[in-house]
Amino acid sequence: MSAIEKQTLLERVDRALDDVRPHLKVDGGNVEVVDITEDLVLQIKWIGNCESCSMSAMTMRAGVEQTVKGQVPEIVSVEAVNGVTVD
Repeated sequence: MSAIEKQTLLERVDRALDDVRPHLKVDGGNVEVVDITEDLVLQIKWIGNCESCSMSAMTMRAGVEQTVKGQVPEIVSVEAVNGVTVD
């Protein structure tokens, strides 16, 4: 993927996340894009209360991943680089 293609994807992902952010901000949290890997995995970072929230795994699947993949179908998955992990 070229730098221009990656930048375009990042912009589209950020716009998609704008649909989720108001819900996160209500609880004192947010999400930040870290990177998109060469195999089209979106890496995010939880911010604020989302970083330690026990519901972040559900929020990831039902909110963030669903919204991003719905608006940017090139993204194959979303993973958090921080926060609560689920075994």
